[in-house]
Amino acid sequence: MNPNYILFAIPFFLLSVVGEWLHNYLKHRNDFSFADSITNLNTGIGSQAANALFKAMLLMLFGWMKDHFAVIQIGFSWWSFLACTILFDYLFYWAHRWGHEMNLFWGAHIVHHQSEEYNLTVALRQSWFHNVLAFPIFLPIPLLGFDMPTFGAAAGLVTLYQYWIHTKLIDRMPAWFEYIFNTPSHHRVHHATNPQYLDKNYGAMFILWDRLHGTFAKEEEEPVYGITVPLRSWNPVWANLHFYVEMWEGSKRLRTIREKLALIFRGPEYLGEVLGLGSKDPDAFRHVPKYATATPLNLRIYVCIQFLVLTYFLAAYMGQFAELTMFYRFAFFFLVIISTLSMGALLENREWFYITEIARFLMFVPVYGLCYYSYFPDWYPAALPFSIGISVVSTAWMLIDLLVIRPQRQAQQVP
Repeated sequence: MNPNYILFAIPFFLLSVVGEWLHNYLKHRNDFSFADSITNLNTGIGSQAANALFKAMLLMLFGWMKDHFAVIQIGFSWWSFLACTILFDYLFYWAHRWGHEMNLFWGAHIVHHQSEEYNLTVALRQSWFHNVLAFPIFLPIPLLGFDMPTFGAAAGLVTLYQYWIHTKLIDRMPAWFEYIFNTPSHHRVHHATNPQYLDKNYGAMFILWDRLHGTFAKEEEEPVYGITVPLRSWNPVWANLHFYVEMWEGSKRLRTIREKLALIFRGPEYLGEVLGLGSKDPDAFRHVPKYATATPLNLRIYVCIQFLVLTYFLAAYMGQFAELTMFYRFAFFFLVIISTLSMGALLENREWFYITEIARFLMFVPVYGLCYYSYFPDWYPAALPFSIGISVVSTAWMLIDLLVIRPQRQAQQVP
């Protein structure tokens, strides 16, 4: 709900992901896939860019509801922060649960479950729309009179808490902790496609809500991760839209307006029946191979460099967002989205990747330069050559791959 908490946590996220990957590498574990991890991170970048756009609207609504309809006015204190955190966490349980039980919400939340791996990068794989869809569920907080600092701190704590539970490195916490709080073991169950694990363990910080409402399951057999009908794509844009496309296809197969409207609020299993998706074999999920594509070393290096540049760009975008006009807000948001789209196309070996890359560089240089010229004139002499340099080097890299390395690689594959 409050992007600033995420902004300050970005360095920790990156360092902990590198640490987890290094541990897996040294222990010869196979919990990371390059394409999957990059897609998770790029999807998270798109999510934060979208949240920055929607934040002002949501906070305005929050303040208006509090000013006009609050029962009482509650200022920030340790006890109000504690009460708001518990309330936020309980409301999150229902937002999360309805995110699995209703197609409207599942279409957004499904993004977080698409990865077939389970590591810290999965925590950052978030929907671009779910916060907007779920925001009304949290309106009891302003209606009860909690102010914005209290709400923001509670939301930030609950959000950041959920990061560390996306790992296989921690087996079990102490028994008392496992009983009260959400842990990696509990959350591995939530991300699993094993039939006995589906739609279980919705809690954010507290697993007590699941025990109270009968949605708790203990981790017993090894989880298999992903969604029941695999996405099979590294495209973050498609990841955020594909379920709504499926809903549209499903609605066209239903005859009455009532059935079409009901589809919005029915569960994803019903849509699967309408479209004939999935398998009736309860053990089919065990035998589905993970989606994988081959990415040459030179393009892996290219993707990593582009990801680091994009991460810096996102941090600058979030940090300066309040200073930007709507034109620059949407222009930079579009640049972030087209960047994630382009990286997904590269990982899927789509030939149109080269076109999207050139298009985004042609857009990046003038927009980035003009923004610095307008808002940060002292930095403009450095910003312009930086943007041109990044674009020239990246374009040269792509052309070398397209004209030299790619033909050689294709020639080697010919028997």
